[in-house]
Amino acid sequence: MQSTAVIIAAGLGTRMKSALPKAAHKIAGREMLAHIIRAAEQVFERIVVVIGPDMPALEKIATPHEVVVQHERLGTAHASRQAEQSFGEGPVAVFYADNPLVSVETMRALLARLNQGDAGLVLLGMTPPDPGKYGRLVLEDGYVARIVEYADANEDERAIRLCNAGGMIARGTDMRDWLAAVGNANAKGEYYLTDIVAIARGQGVNVAALDAPYEECMGVNSRAELAQAEAVFQARARTAAMAAGVGMQAPETVFLASDTVLGEDVLIGPHVMFGPGVVVESGVEIKAFSHLEGCVVRAGAIIGPYARLRPGADVGEGAHVGNFVELKAATLGKGAKANHLTYIGDAEIGAGSNIGAGTITCNYDGKHKHRTVIGEKAFIGSNTALVAPVRVGNGALVGAGSVITDDVPDGAVAIARGRQVNKPR
Repeated sequence: MQSTAVIIAAGLGTRMKSALPKAAHKIAGREMLAHIIRAAEQVFERIVVVIGPDMPALEKIATPHEVVVQHERLGTAHASRQAEQSFGEGPVAVFYADNPLVSVETMRALLARLNQGDAGLVLLGMTPPDPGKYGRLVLEDGYVARIVEYADANEDERAIRLCNAGGMIARGTDMRDWLAAVGNANAKGEYYLTDIVAIARGQGVNVAALDAPYEECMGVNSRAELAQAEAVFQARARTAAMAAGVGMQAPETVFLASDTVLGEDVLIGPHVMFGPGVVVESGVEIKAFSHLEGCVVRAGAIIGPYARLRPGADVGEGAHVGNFVELKAATLGKGAKANHLTYIGDAEIGAGSNIGAGTITCNYDGKHKHRTVIGEKAFIGSNTALVAPVRVGNGALVGAGSVITDDVPDGAVAIARGRQVNKPR
């Protein structure tokens, strides 16, 4: 039977003090909603995202999965009911977009615990270092007897360390029936998902708890908590990268995106930042204070220090991108070098070419972008301006300080600067 994950993302996130919906805020370059969708895709066959009205940003993030709208914010059980037409008879899990770091392994464990068959409802629990004001999971004979909110708990109940993390899983038919039985006789007049625990227990159904890592279950409701979640993600990502053969001189200063791909024997210096869409092949060295986004770095290349690779940059095998060099929508061929103070945008640099310090590809005329093409084994002298569209041929040499506006043939020497005149004082 088909398994379904319902992800509730209808919250406004007023504590974020932002025009963005809470679930659209990013961790490691990826929206919180996208994080939990990506994990759920690897475990569940169907995903349904519940959003609030007028949240096109979340609808776009959820694509191509089904999206339903909770037009009135009447609580978590009410939000879950918006997706019940998609439940089917198989397992149905409910997660929250503001718990974005729940892992694939934990989702699989939650599903496996339900499939053991002794419990009809399984709650996602956690044991935080400081249970604080989380709701406590009260166990009897190994099963959850009830959830007690901190404000309602007595001294013994507050001493319990196993807390409610919010997520849960049950069979679709049971989940549908229990949601229908949830009432709103409370101070806010809302329908709370946690009420199904008492409903299931009242029917003689065992309720189990899965104690998941706290770092995965921590909620994100403010900018401060978003920063804490970012720190958790980064620590996990760095550890995984180093376990896979990546060297980091100062790991705590390296920031990875959620989709960063690093090959074996990549060496990363201090204070390196990876934006989304970066692939780094084996044997690359990335020196301190470099920033990479939307780029590919081929095997054995050297990047930095203080280099910036922008989207569309493709650095060839064994190529060098040095200090204060910026590449954008540009290919640097195998073994090519741009070692100092250079901007290469909308360009193709051939294998073995050398780009001198201070070189600029002038790619923008105020309305349109134009490309510069430099052949193999060309030499571009320092402080050259290449006014695109322009081509420099294989083996050509451009004299330092030139402004190149016309194509340079293969093997030619181009000098485009005013002639020096020395006059007596």
